[in-house]
Amino acid sequence: MHKSEISRKDFLKKSGLGFVGMAIVPGLLNAKGASQPAATEKESRHLGKDFTLKNVRLETGFEYEGDEVVHTKTGLFTVAISNGKIKSISANTPNDARAIDAKGLLMLPAFKDMHIHLDKTFYGGPWQATRRRTGGVKGMIALEQQILPEMLKTSTEHAGKLIELLQSKGSSFARSHVNIEPTSKLHSLKNLQKALENKKNSFGAELVAFPQHGVFYTDSVPYLKEAAQMDIDFIGGVDPYSIDGAIEKTIDFTVQLALDNQKGIDIHLHESGESGLKTVEYLIKKVNENPVLRKKTYISHCFVLGKLEKQKQEEIAEQLGAANIGIVSTIPFGGLIMPIPTLYKHNVTVLTGNDSIIDHWNTWGSGSVLQKANLMAQLYGYSTEFLLSRSLKLATANVLPLDDKGVQQWPKVGDAADVVLIEASCSAEAVSRISPVRSLIAKGNIVY
Repeated sequence: MHKSEISRKDFLKKSGLGFVGMAIVPGLLNAKGASQPAATEKESRHLGKDFTLKNVRLETGFEYEGDEVVHTKTGLFTVAISNGKIKSISANTPNDARAIDAKGLLMLPAFKDMHIHLDKTFYGGPWQATRRRTGGVKGMIALEQQILPEMLKTSTEHAGKLIELLQSKGSSFARSHVNIEPTSKLHSLKNLQKALENKKNSFGAELVAFPQHGVFYTDSVPYLKEAAQMDIDFIGGVDPYSIDGAIEKTIDFTVQLALDNQKGIDIHLHESGESGLKTVEYLIKKVNENPVLRKKTYISHCFVLGKLEKQKQEEIAEQLGAANIGIVSTIPFGGLIMPIPTLYKHNVTVLTGNDSIIDHWNTWGSGSVLQKANLMAQLYGYSTEFLLSRSLKLATANVLPLDDKGVQQWPKVGDAADVVLIEASCSAEAVSRISPVRSLIAKGNIVY
């Protein structure tokens, strides 16, 4: 697809994305009919208990006409869950009165939101549209310095509400970036850790120490060093050239901090010009020099890839794949369409997330990563049964029920009991229709 072929406005008209996120999950309505998020920890059923599900629909293979996949085969099974894992998968026992009836709903791997900011959100509070931006990213930094002290007062509560929204959309896990800078210091991290502790039985997370205000533009160094010794998983970053004015100095610091503390790396890169390309190339160089960072390094957004000529896209994608550096994309569209098929071609790990749900940056997030898989499928013409079924991996962080040959590979006995029950006949339909999630089981606990 050429970038000039479709405008953002036209895409919205054709895709109906303006209505995505309006689906109501049955059983999650209050008396006035307003949508409510997933159950709280105290409300979760079967918390820590063993249980069995009957009439569970699982994918079993592909049906072909010639060499084309035209349908996905499914069957009904009984699935037993114990100690947070799948204990057994057996022939269906519809007459088992002790089993919970899944009513023929399709079981899929629980979804994972791999790029979100749980620590700073307006979600759960009054509606607030974004304000007119001035001064680019540095202008937004100045705005954050003004509003974060007030946001921190309620950030634990708002993070909890946002987690419940993600759960209601089928996500049991998130990678959250959390502000580490002189305004928040470590308070944003500590507040988010409280929210995650409150959801520890039904939601998992990995955290990125995120210097939103620059590593050196504001002196975030001492706070990042302290955060790196706490319970975080990645060292983050943002636009080293436009914010800090120095690609190598900032990347060198980030890489060394990750190495010293055995962390991964996940850097926001919005720069789409020469500085963006140089940042990608320098990070590839540093990872190749430090192989321990392979499969632990990611670039979020990386918009520059969507601006490169085709030959350069192929070259950089090949280098990213060889260095095992992943891309976390929110699947932008309109004037910037990322080369996701090219990344897949070169075995680059591609993840997605909602980024912002409602905050001072934007208000477009629905909470559904299944919507992101649908968006990707639309943008790249993945409309066949096979390609739609493959697109599900964007929502599940690359776990699929069937491999490319149609051999069942999930679920297996011993797998973590992190699953969704969804109103769809197969993965392809779930992606194409953004089918409603009817139940989430996380860490073996029925969240709702």
